[in-house]
Amino acid sequence: MARAKTHHVCSACGHESAKWLGRCPGCEEWGTLVEEAKPVVQAASGRGGVGSARGSALTPVPLSQVEAPQVARLRTGIGELDRVLGGGLVPGSLVLLGGSPGIGKSTIVTSALGNLAAAGRGTLYVSGEESAAQVRLRAERLGPSALAVPIVAETDLDAVVATIEAERPDVCVVDSVQVLHAAGLTGAPGSVGQVREVAGRLMRVAKTCGVAIVLVGHVTKEGALAGPRVLEHLVDCVLSFEGERERTYRTLRALKNRFGSTNEAGVFEMRDEGLVEVEDASARFVAEATPRAPGSVILCSMEGSRPLLVEVQALVAPTELVPPRRMANGIDRNRLALVLAVLTRHGGIAVGGADVFVSVAGGVRIDEPGADLAIALAIASATRGTPLASNDRPLAAFGEIGLTGEIRHVAHPDRRLSEASKFGLGDVLHPGSSLPDLGAALRAGFDRSVGQQHAA
Repeated sequence: MARAKTHHVCSACGHESAKWLGRCPGCEEWGTLVEEAKPVVQAASGRGGVGSARGSALTPVPLSQVEAPQVARLRTGIGELDRVLGGGLVPGSLVLLGGSPGIGKSTIVTSALGNLAAAGRGTLYVSGEESAAQVRLRAERLGPSALAVPIVAETDLDAVVATIEAERPDVCVVDSVQVLHAAGLTGAPGSVGQVREVAGRLMRVAKTCGVAIVLVGHVTKEGALAGPRVLEHLVDCVLSFEGERERTYRTLRALKNRFGSTNEAGVFEMRDEGLVEVEDASARFVAEATPRAPGSVILCSMEGSRPLLVEVQALVAPTELVPPRRMANGIDRNRLALVLAVLTRHGGIAVGGADVFVSVAGGVRIDEPGADLAIALAIASATRGTPLASNDRPLAAFGEIGLTGEIRHVAHPDRRLSEASKFGLGDVLHPGSSLPDLGAALRAGFDRSVGQQHAA
């Protein structure tokens, strides 16, 4: 009789090791190897032993002869979510939705199921973290359509799979994948082996039954999706829900999408009645901007294929700390350090003895290099104490800054300028406005501010 063996699997990257190690050889994390039961592989019978077990040969088919049927997507009724998904949920797909606790993951999937149920689609909500009564309390504020969604509160994987196969819904939400437990495996729910087995079986059910399954996932303290990396490779689409619980705005991004673009992003606002999609977020941010205060500049950014105007604020204050503080909210801290270095070397703005704080108003996070020029102008305005405004409207800008101080072109300048002109921000500093370097951009910004003060 074959003896059951164990091996050690990394809970961070899924690396397998025959013995326990303090540091994972795959991802080099400490204390992440956990012991799990290793499945026993039975030897194949026959004269050739294990090597004689062979499968039948398959006939390859050219891609030009493969039929690709047109599948109608399932509209969730939430425009921002459908756009990020590429037009809606694809039947038989597996979608992973991750985000921080309290960000609104359960709220948005409940709203989507309610809209689908109201449209006559079959839905199912599998809750592993909350009881059915707790989910009802949340659904009551989302409207009567959310209360029509059928729900099961279960953590056993076999029971969940059997329910999906029996009900055959069009869309099923599993909240969350880290709490389901496969009885045939050792280890607690959420371990590497458990998550891998749960996701694998749910994927087979989705493909076999044609059910679009949405997995709600946890994130680590660093913000990455919890569980093995194979989970992200296994699913068809990975969505990330970003934002701060203290702020009202949330951003939905696609990190992976086999059926659409990963350049789209959706903006939501948390209200008493749930998450409400913000179709014109630029109007909110421009209206809340402070044009007469130093350190305020409007950034013409791009969220996927949609232009978005956000306010970049900077504060420069003298300090006796060595080294001074560099705080960034909504932008990459390394990007801020780069802009500060170029400002000092090529812009004549010395902030070595001051604390620098830069924030994107509204809780929005900007990751594109086109934000460099707006950040530099905001810091320069805060350092000199001079507001950058034109005709009582805040100055708008976009452009990438190179290490040698040049202003580089960025994508979709026409869309950015069109969005700015829609809100009366026609005077925009950008790479196409005869700005060869950072020094010229700073002079243009302050000259317009001085001209506005003289006119007043």
